[in-house]
Amino acid sequence: MRLFALRGANCVQANEAGAILDATEQLVRELMARNALEPEAIVSCIFTLTEDLNAEFPAVAARNLGLSRVPLLCAREVQVPGSLPRVIRALVHYYAEKDHTPQHVYLGEARALRADLESAQ
Repeated sequence: MRLFALRGANCVQANEAGAILDATEQLVRELMARNALEPEAIVSCIFTLTEDLNAEFPAVAARNLGLSRVPLLCAREVQVPGSLPRVIRALVHYYAEKDHTPQHVYLGEARALRADLESAQ
């Protein structure tokens, strides 16, 4: 087994709790599905939000998906002029077999953040 780090992002339609939870749930589900992750394999997860999102913690969605024993942290993304608005990003640390290839996930408008990654599509 080896420790891996996995990245992902999704855009939120509006600064509303339901929208943040839905976008986070979609992102976490896709990260777990593409990487065949079970909650027991996840070591920790860090979520960041752009400055225009503050209606809910993304960690709430992760807890609702069964990540109740995983350390979760929410933080503010660096505000860079001209950057993509309403973005939730995730950094997931997890254990997998040594030959595993992480499949990063960028959904919706967030695909523009890492168009260079085939797995972002």
